[in-house]
Amino acid sequence: MGSVDAIVAICAKFAHAHMIVLTTYDRDEDIYRALRAGAKGYLLKDAEPDALLNAIQIVHSGQQYIPSEVAAKLVQRMNISQLTDREQEVVHQMAPGLSNHDIGAALNITESTVKFHINRILSKLGVSDRTQAVIAALKRGLAKL
Repeated sequence: MGSVDAIVAICAKFAHAHMIVLTTYDRDEDIYRALRAGAKGYLLKDAEPDALLNAIQIVHSGQQYIPSEVAAKLVQRMNISQLTDREQEVVHQMAPGLSNHDIGAALNITESTVKFHINRILSKLGVSDRTQAVIAALKRGLAKL
């Protein structure tokens, strides 16, 4: 089970859980998904002990704790158009290098529909080609190799 699934499961069983994510992952999509799933705080593992203690106290009091460097990445995420579910599926197929034809076959859509989705992905990610799109998606946590 991944961290987001774990957060969702814990929140479903314990509605008043106050969780803080402590991780090395600082990609904007990881932050967004964890907070959206129910985490009340998000800290990177290189945080100072005082910051961790402060986060625990703030979250325990019922508030959210997001340090400025994490908040900056989250703001970046909010300013980028979100990919639709289908666009995310296409990006997942693009990451290992599948052709438009193979993506279409895997998703049961036409090659022209794949091209349409890829053009929207390029636009939303602010890039000009497939390679840059995959790199941007990997950096944001939208795709994995």
